[in-house]
Amino acid sequence: INALKLSFGLALAAAVVNLVMGMIIVWALVRYRFPGRRIFDAIIDIPFALPTAVAGVALTALFAQRGWLGAPLAELGIKVAFTPLGIFIAMIFIGIPFVVRTVQPVLIDLDTDIEESAASLGASRWDTLWRVVLPSLLPAMLTGFALAFARAVGEYGSVIFIAGNLPNVSEIAPLLIVIRLSEYRYADATAIAVVMLLVGFVI
Repeated sequence: INALKLSFGLALAAAVVNLVMGMIIVWALVRYRFPGRRIFDAIIDIPFALPTAVAGVALTALFAQRGWLGAPLAELGIKVAFTPLGIFIAMIFIGIPFVVRTVQPVLIDLDTDIEESAASLGASRWDTLWRVVLPSLLPAMLTGFALAFARAVGEYGSVIFIAGNLPNVSEIAPLLIVIRLSEYRYADATAIAVVMLLVGFVI
């Protein structure tokens, strides 16, 4: 139960962060031109291209207590590697492309004339965003959110390295399935897998 709570809870939180950050990234990529935009656009796809184990090792090295990012955070008293926070960061990393690549083509196809029409009729920028743009993007946003959530829930390779895999602390459900299979406890592994399968089907 703890492993399922950890997997689904952190995946949901990561999907929410990915939705917000993904929308900001998409808006910047589509509506603005800036130096290095194409490189930044390509960087978004790195989680797709990297083998998950490589991503896990890289994140663990970065956020370890002596890592480039982990060392300054450790000085602030924040430990990332081998904690649920590390799992959360790994889930954000592997989920962000799903939101960006799902919403981006829809925003590209969204004609700016409708925004100009709303402005000419007296709508503020906030009203235009809330009443004109977001309703058009909502189906794509929900799809990206669901994909990022589902990917995070089932993620294994990039999470197990940074998680530390401490029972009842940082042990995710996919890892627990593998552990139960290695112990020949097939019924236990199947029970966990069925719960994940049902939730994945609903998503």
